[in-house]
Amino acid sequence: MRELTVLYDEQCGLCRRFRAWLAAQRPAPNGDGGVVHLRFVAAGSADARALYPGLDHAATLREVTVADDGSVYVGDRAWIVCLWTTWEHRHTAVRLAHPAMRPVARAMVQAAAGLRSWTSVREGGDYADRCDGTCDVEG
Repeated sequence: MRELTVLYDEQCGLCRRFRAWLAAQRPAPNGDGGVVHLRFVAAGSADARALYPGLDHAATLREVTVADDGSVYVGDRAWIVCLWTTWEHRHTAVRLAHPAMRPVARAMVQAAAGLRSWTSVREGGDYADRCDGTCDVEG
């Protein structure tokens, strides 16, 4: 994997913080002598629709979605792939990808969805602008 596109809800404060955190991480090697490059695209945007016309773009506003050279990852798989692209957290991603650890990864995604909802309420609204509040809490 040379490049990973991360579709995120730019209207969600938690999503923007996750984007900033991920962008600040040291990139991990890609196996070809380079590193995995990250490209961030606003979910549901014209750019996202042009890049991935076959995606359910309303769903990408509810859950982090990432894509590489042909695969699309959603939910806990997307979080695991994002961690895998980082130098410091790759080992954690490998562990979370193991079938025995996938329930832990799903629980982390559910916690993030709950935190997204909670922080949106604290910021003065029920949910972030354009977020319909149906983040997948069951994985």
